[in-house]
Amino acid sequence: MSGTEGTDLASLTFQFTDEDHTLGNVMRYLLLKNPDVEFAGYAVPHPAETKMNLHVQTSEGMSSVDCMREAAADLGNIAKNMREKITEAVDDFVPE
Repeated sequence: MSGTEGTDLASLTFQFTDEDHTLGNVMRYLLLKNPDVEFAGYAVPHPAETKMNLHVQTSEGMSSVDCMREAAADLGNIAKNMREKITEAVDDFVPE
């Protein structure tokens, strides 16, 4: 993730390199679950570029950076849970 655009911490655009719709869509979903997030949207400027821009706007007094950190932590927890469930299923698998 590179720098942010703007100086108002309640409304920032984050640019991710080497990312696309996969990360953009899940981050947008997780951000919008936060009641302090008023808007979250992403765009991939051009299919030939490996960049994804994610814009976050929060309610007054809330930091978009903090909301991004929370969403990223949520995504990490989801990935950890999925890894545990898949590992458990593979370990329990009995071929016929």
